Amino acid sequence: MPDHHPIYETDDIIGVGDYGQAKIEAEAVCSEYRAKGLCVPVLRPKSFIGPERLGVFALLYDWANDGRGFPLLGNGRNRYQLLDVEDLCDAIWACLTLPCDQVNDVFNIGAAEFDTMKNDFQAVLDYAGHGKKIRCIPAGPAVAMLKLLEKLKLSPLYKWVYDTASTDSFVSIEKAQAVLGFAPKYSNKDALIRNYKWYLDNLSSFANTSGISHRVPWSQGILRIAKKFF
Repeated sequence: MPDHHPIYETDDIIGVGDYGQAKIEAEAVCSEYRAKGLCVPVLRPKSFIGPERLGVFALLYDWANDGRGFPLLGNGRNRYQLLDVEDLCDAIWACLTLPCDQVNDVFNIGAAEFDTMKNDFQAVLDYAGHGKKIRCIPAGPAVAMLKLLEKLKLSPLYKWVYDTASTDSFVSIEKAQAVLGFAPKYSNKDALIRNYKWYLDNLSSFANTSGISHRVPWSQGILRIAKKFF
């Protein structure tokens, strides 16, 4: 894990699991072709959410909608920067439309405003209106259990999710702000609640639908039983 925050574009790249390593290798290919004269801007977005983007966040939304609390690994005081998909699209548009010599580089992008994970996730429970709270659980035992459940194919959560959920994870967006004119409109709380509203508006289309993509709710597996205790 990184030993400092925020993370800058010039810091060493650290990948978590196969997913993280694949991103590092893909970026190396981009660098190779940029060196050959191509214009290859690279965006490093934080976890992005918004309309048609659910994935693991559907667990939070499902539990909130059903009047349940929600567990967080660790003490919940870590800061985990997110990104609204609309703000991501704005950054992509800037890279497509600004001069090549301006955008042919690497840029971190994420929300400009974010709080602790506990406070940001609590905003969704508060919006749901059932009076439920985020409940923090010790990370060590929980991660060990999630690793076992993953091996048994009883949980949708994988290494990148449970190994980063209790740690700080935020980047500097100063470079994107200065060079791309990046000006994110949504804070973590704004993005989470906007995504939750979209989830509620489309609940009927999710009926009997689950999968592993980010466009549909994930199958909760054995976590659906755990939900009863929150």
